[in-house]
Amino acid sequence: MEKLDGKIAVQSAKDIRGPSPLIAIENEAPAKLIVDPPLAEPLAQGRVFIQYRTENLRVLPVFGKGALEVSPRIGHIHITVDDAPWHFVDASGETIILVGLEPGVHKVLIELADPTHKVITSETVKFTLPDIKKSS
Repeated sequence: MEKLDGKIAVQSAKDIRGPSPLIAIENEAPAKLIVDPPLAEPLAQGRVFIQYRTENLRVLPVFGKGALEVSPRIGHIHITVDDAPWHFVDASGETIILVGLEPGVHKVLIELADPTHKVITSETVKFTLPDIKKSS
C-alpha cells in the first residue's frame, strides 16, 4: 500500500476492476487477450489447464448483432486444438481445460470474438504433453 501525506492510500474498486460494467464507455480502448502457458502440474499429469484474461471486453454468453451495441463491450472465445477444422465456443471466462489429448506436441488457438463471432484478436499456446505411461 502507498502512503500519501503519511496516510495509507487504499486502491479503489475502480482502480482494481476498471470502470463499472453498468455505465457505457465512450471511445472504448481496444480489447486485449492475455493467455498464460498451461499450468505445469496438471500438464505433467496429461491435462491441459490454460488461464486467460481479457481487457476492455467482458466474456459473457450473449450473442447476436444487437449485442454489438453493448458498452462496455462483451464477447466470448473460440478454441481450436491442433488446427482442427472446427472450434468450440466458451463464454464462461473460466480456465480452459482440455483432457484426452495424446502425448506429444500440441497447439491451442484461442480467439477473442465479438457477439457475432467476428475474431478481434488471438493467441496460440504450444505445449508438449508427456507420455504418462512411459514416465511412471
